[in-house]
Amino acid sequence: MTIDKTFDPAVIEAKWYAHWEATGAFRPNRPNAEPYTIVNPPPNVTGSLHIGHALDNTLQDILIRHARLQGKDALWVVGTDHAGIATQMVVERQLNARQQKRTDFTRDEFVAKVWEWKAESGGEITGQLRRLGCSMDWENERFTMDEGFSKAVIKVFVELYNQGLLYRDKRLVNWDPGLKTAISDLEVETREINGKFWHFKYPFEDGSGFISVATTRPETMLADMAVAVNPADERYAHLVGKNVRLPITGRLIPIVTDEHADPELGSGAVKITPGHDFNDFEVGKRAGFKASEMLNMLDGEGRVVQTADGLIPAEYIGQYRFGIEGEPTNARKMVVEAMDALGLLEKVEDRVIQTPFGDRSNQVIEPWLTDQWYVDAETLAKPAIEAARKGKANGGFDIVPKSWEKTYFNWMENIQPWCVSRQLWWGHQIPAWFTADGTCYVAETEEAAQALAGAGVELTRDPDVLDTWFSSALWPFGTLGWPDESNALNRHYPNDVLISGFDILFFWDARMAMQGIHFMKEVPWKTLYLHGLVRAADGSKMSKSKGNTVDPLGLIDAYGADALRFFMAAMESQGRDIKMDESRVAGYRNFATKLWNAARFAQSKGISGSHSVQAPKAELAVNRWIIGEVVSTVEKLNKAFAEFRFDGMADVLYHMVFDQFCDWYLELIKPAFVDGEKGEMDEESKIVAGWVLDQILVMLHPFMPFITEELWHALSDAEHPRASDIIHAQWPEPKATVDAEAVAEINWVIDTISKTRSFKAELNIAPGTRLNANIADPQHSTIAIIERQAAALSRLGRIDAFAYAPVETNNVAQIVVGEDTIVFALDGVIDLDAERSRITKAIEAATKERDALAARLSNAAFVEKAKPEAVDKARADHAEKAAEAEQLTAALKRLG
Repeated sequence: MTIDKTFDPAVIEAKWYAHWEATGAFRPNRPNAEPYTIVNPPPNVTGSLHIGHALDNTLQDILIRHARLQGKDALWVVGTDHAGIATQMVVERQLNARQQKRTDFTRDEFVAKVWEWKAESGGEITGQLRRLGCSMDWENERFTMDEGFSKAVIKVFVELYNQGLLYRDKRLVNWDPGLKTAISDLEVETREINGKFWHFKYPFEDGSGFISVATTRPETMLADMAVAVNPADERYAHLVGKNVRLPITGRLIPIVTDEHADPELGSGAVKITPGHDFNDFEVGKRAGFKASEMLNMLDGEGRVVQTADGLIPAEYIGQYRFGIEGEPTNARKMVVEAMDALGLLEKVEDRVIQTPFGDRSNQVIEPWLTDQWYVDAETLAKPAIEAARKGKANGGFDIVPKSWEKTYFNWMENIQPWCVSRQLWWGHQIPAWFTADGTCYVAETEEAAQALAGAGVELTRDPDVLDTWFSSALWPFGTLGWPDESNALNRHYPNDVLISGFDILFFWDARMAMQGIHFMKEVPWKTLYLHGLVRAADGSKMSKSKGNTVDPLGLIDAYGADALRFFMAAMESQGRDIKMDESRVAGYRNFATKLWNAARFAQSKGISGSHSVQAPKAELAVNRWIIGEVVSTVEKLNKAFAEFRFDGMADVLYHMVFDQFCDWYLELIKPAFVDGEKGEMDEESKIVAGWVLDQILVMLHPFMPFITEELWHALSDAEHPRASDIIHAQWPEPKATVDAEAVAEINWVIDTISKTRSFKAELNIAPGTRLNANIADPQHSTIAIIERQAAALSRLGRIDAFAYAPVETNNVAQIVVGEDTIVFALDGVIDLDAERSRITKAIEAATKERDALAARLSNAAFVEKAKPEAVDKARADHAEKAAEAEQLTAALKRLG
């Protein structure tokens, strides 16, 4: 087929993705080949494609397409997460819009409505992943609530419980009053809020005086159980063991010692509310309070309830913990007013307070004492720590980049019990049943639980569901059929690599390592690759509230999926975040267009695809050179893949395609005009060019799948069609060497032409101006090169002739190529004195600006106080002026 004049990404993207999916191109159908497996971090079923997804999935697709081209049995597992909290919120909002609420329905009725929503609206993101070009195994798409995966989740819960690694306990949790569920530490955002620091007097029991305490949460004094002082604080040594009479409630609470009390902070004495503060909870335990004895003063909405000792006055019951819109008073306001009326409010200070918020509800999190299910993460973490220390070579896994190892080990070595229960209706309901007296039976089915309890014993199932991350931790093996034995499980576990944002290292990656090793006795993957975040152009974090998010689908509409994918690869540098730059995406669209036009040119000259992976034989230096460039590119690309250097991969390919192939090779093999007629391209160059173009398309395919598939078929020989789509082609193995002689020759030609063009531009000489060149004492090899490459030097360098003698004028410019000095006579071309004067003035101006910018950047006050973008611009301007001065100085030197 003839390649269209205009490159239109949208047309070819729709065509080829539909073709690949219809022909089963993404299925792992090579049973005798080496398996290669990646599992996709399952996006929320409620989600839509954001720029972080675009990065994460592009990197995965590059690896999976590369593995296919290597002949491996490549499986990319795809699916979505049921996203307990997020999905329940979506459906509840729909109900609210109809003046309904969740509690208007039974649990089963509500869950049925969620499944209805999923069938109608869930999974939008899977279509968007197709637009990005993701070659996922859609025929085996999974969902964390599907029947098979749910079976795995329940089995893991029961087995961990039976092994003593999962238990129910009363502990403080991060309670989200908006969602009315516990959430993990990782789902809490800490923000700086302008607040107050209230100083109160707590009277001694005997009336002999008082002790001063300070708090940012005065309402919690209704559940205070102690006052703590530091054991080394001599001011309070005589008071330890005495009681204070708590104002408002009248509760007697002891003065205890604990290292938690800081003598330098406030009065050095702190109120202890074990039921509503994580630090106080630990102090309370050290003081001898059991969790069951700790007082709780709030309900799930954050309103005051009566404590177990019944001492909170009636007027406080039902009050919200602090100010809430539409309610004239609240517990905090009432406590402060009461303390002031009692003469026990010493002072109030303004203070910036680190305050925890739920990342979804935007509500202030309440530490809340409640019964929850916990996993013994400390025990499960030990093998996962050891696996990371051993590394892939010794049966463990590698973390790439290694700079993340320290963070991983630090978190895992200090890991806390993992709270896995959530107070929701949507999710995997916990397989635990209780009798009336609280006895618990854990089993995979209600029938099995009843058998454990005995016939006739009434059982009630735990209403809570499991944390979403509990189920997704099983993704590497649960998606492959576990707990049942299967060929897929045996072939594709452990997975080869996990691509993940560093921001879910603890949410997901570490938990997969723990569960995978525990249940499969092998690591879940051999390499864990952690990429950075995609940030706004100014380096700030993207957020909808800032209005600086970028829609990847909009970028695909504007520039094509291939351009966006190549941008992601080019910008992905290990250990660094990516700054979004739409102009770079546009630049890679231009890169694709350049390849398109190069293929059109090739087709117009009768160049078609090759039928051999092996390099063809070549006699001409230019062809031997370009074959060597392919060999070198394949070697560099293979090394970059082995090291997960995505930016290195993109750089190697860009240089090969844009510079070596399009800008130089195609120009060098173009036939010259003879007597005004364009000559014919030689057959050897046609064969070599077709082979090189094929290798480029195959190497580029993992990064730009759509354009490469289109050109692969467009360049096929009608009489000998392609044996396969490019997605199943063979990765390049040129079976050739780099011809050093040819490389030296063509590099000499390229260097000569490039430097000739450069000095013309610097001296304001028209590009088309033809010049003669002199080499006073040329090497014999140089003369031979000039004789063989005279046509190219004339056509591309505009050099009419070379003389091997000194030039007879001082009006010259010179360049150095290798060991040769090439001199060009400029008599009648430019006024050299005027040009020297012009360049000298330009050097002075550039140097002056460079030095002024350097002075500004050396001023610490400017660097520290100016806006970051102003400092960045100053640095960029300084670099630009320094380069300009250097370039002009080199140009002046050429004039002698």
